[in-house]
Amino acid sequence: MRKLFRGPPPVYELEALLDSYKGGTHHVDQVFPNLFLGDVNIARDKKQLRKMGITHILNVAHASWECTDTMEYGPYIQYYGITAEDCPEFDISVFLRPGAKFIHNALSTPGGKILVHCVLGKSRSATMVLAYLMIYHHFNLADAIRHVCQYRCIAPNRGFLQQLQLLELDLNHTLWRCYMF
Repeated sequence: MRKLFRGPPPVYELEALLDSYKGGTHHVDQVFPNLFLGDVNIARDKKQLRKMGITHILNVAHASWECTDTMEYGPYIQYYGITAEDCPEFDISVFLRPGAKFIHNALSTPGGKILVHCVLGKSRSATMVLAYLMIYHHFNLADAIRHVCQYRCIAPNRGFLQQLQLLELDLNHTLWRCYMF
């Protein structure tokens, strides 16, 4: 029996899912075990990062015009910076797999805790977390959005949502090929 793969829902349905968050806004929220999604304010708070036990930071607004100051975290925090603009035309897709791999490696490290952030912690960094859940935990895009929206208000722009749709199609195609052979 063949398993049928449906494509991801249209962008307007994904945007409706993004509106499902009912909580308050915070500088940081844990959205998966040991995976924190936050803004630039928490990324600058070294004391709070130490208190949280953060061992890795993925900055998806590295060296962008909104986040020009550079942070030195010292030898105890592994840092990875991705320079991404929060505009629908920006091609974030080239960073999805490397960023997801960094998150996966951080969480595979004993005692690893990672902060993924951008400026507001809603679009670029959320896109990276959604990609991680899709690639490493086999969430479809809609389920990844539902999951993260239980813990944090996120709002990837339309272009990023479209690129995540393409990622889902690619992941389904890869799974389909493995299933058939």
